[in-house]
Amino acid sequence: MTIMLCYIMSTRPLPFSQPFHNTTPSAKHFHKHLSCANGDAPLQCPRTPIGARALHIPPEKRPGKEASSSVALPVIDLRGGELHGDGHGEIVEQIVEAGKEFGFFQVINHGVADQVLDEMMAVAEEFFKIPIEDKAAYYSEDTSKNNRLFASTMYGKDGTYYWRDCLKLACYPVEETIHEWPEKPSNLKEVLAKFIVEARGVAMKLLKLICEGLGLKEDYFDGDLTGGQVLINVNYYAPCPDPSLTLGLPPHCDRNVITLLLPGTVSGLQIMHKGSWIGVESIRSALVVNFGHQLEIITNGLLKSVEHRAVTNSVASRTSIATFIMPAMDSRIEPAQSLIDERNPPLYKSFLFKDFLKIYNDASAKRESVLEAFMIKN
Repeated sequence: MTIMLCYIMSTRPLPFSQPFHNTTPSAKHFHKHLSCANGDAPLQCPRTPIGARALHIPPEKRPGKEASSSVALPVIDLRGGELHGDGHGEIVEQIVEAGKEFGFFQVINHGVADQVLDEMMAVAEEFFKIPIEDKAAYYSEDTSKNNRLFASTMYGKDGTYYWRDCLKLACYPVEETIHEWPEKPSNLKEVLAKFIVEARGVAMKLLKLICEGLGLKEDYFDGDLTGGQVLINVNYYAPCPDPSLTLGLPPHCDRNVITLLLPGTVSGLQIMHKGSWIGVESIRSALVVNFGHQLEIITNGLLKSVEHRAVTNSVASRTSIATFIMPAMDSRIEPAQSLIDERNPPLYKSFLFKDFLKIYNDASAKRESVLEAFMIKN
C-alpha cells in the first residue's frame, strides 16, 4: 500500500513489486500502462516515465472526505410487472416517476436468476486475477476497439487519469461476438453469453414499460434505437490509499439509451441529485438502472440522464459490470412526435447517433456540454 501511495503523490518512476517476463511487444506495452491489479493487491507502479500520469485529480475535482447525501434511490420490485399482472400499473408509474426525479433506480425480482448474477460477478473478479501475461493479450489503448482491456482511463484533455481497470466487450448478438471474448477464465464465454441475453431482456422489458407510461407505442424502442451493439464494461477498482485524492470515474452521463449495472457487494457508485452526491447502496440481486442521453432526448426531457461517478475506498477492491444498450450508428435520434405539441415544443434537434458520439467524446461526457450542442435554441 505504501508503494501505491508514493505513486499518487509523486511522478517519479518507481520499481515493480513483481517481475514481468513476457517479452512480446503487446505485453511490454501492457506492462508500462496497465495497473495490473491482482485480487486485493494495490495497483502496481510503472517503472517507466508513464508513471507521470496524474492519478490524483485537480483539487477542485476531488471527491474530498465529505459523506454523500443519505437520500435513498428508488427500489422497484418488478414482480407482477407483466401486462396483466396485479402490480403492472403501479410498476409503470414507479419507473416513470423515478426516471423523472432521479434518472436512476434499482430493480429487484427482475427475472435474472441469482445464479446467473453470481456466476457473472465471480468470473469478472477471476479475470482480473489471471496472470499478467494472459491479460496482456487483451490490452489496448485504441479507443475505437470494442473488445479490449485498458487501465487508468483518461477523460477530457487535461491529462488526468482515473483509478480503474476495465475490460470492455461487445456482447450481442452472442453468436457474432463470442469469438472475440477472452479465453480465460475458461468459463467466461459460457457465463457471459447467458448473462448478456438475460440482462438485455430486462432492459428491453423496462423500455416497453416506459413506453406504456409515456403513451408511446410498445415497440417504439425496437429496431434501430436499440439495434446497435450491446457493450459491457467490467470495471475493477483496486483499494486506494487516499480516496479523497482521486476517483474511479469522473462525473459523466451515459451516451446510450439505457444502462444496467451489476454493482457487486462493495458500494462506490454515486449520482448527482439536487446538487448533492447520493451514494448508491448495493442490494443483493438488484440491478441498478440509469437512463442515457438518448432516452432523455427521445422523451423530450421528461426522463433524465443524470451525472454519476465512481468513488474509491481504501479497504476493499470493487468490481462492477455495466451493460449498455446502444442505438445503431445510423439511427435517427429525435424527440418522439407523440410527446411534442404547441405546449411542449421539441427541445432537441434531430440527429444521427454517430454524429452525437463525436460531440460526446469531444465534450468528455459532460452533461451540459453534450446536451447543449443538440438543443433547439429559441
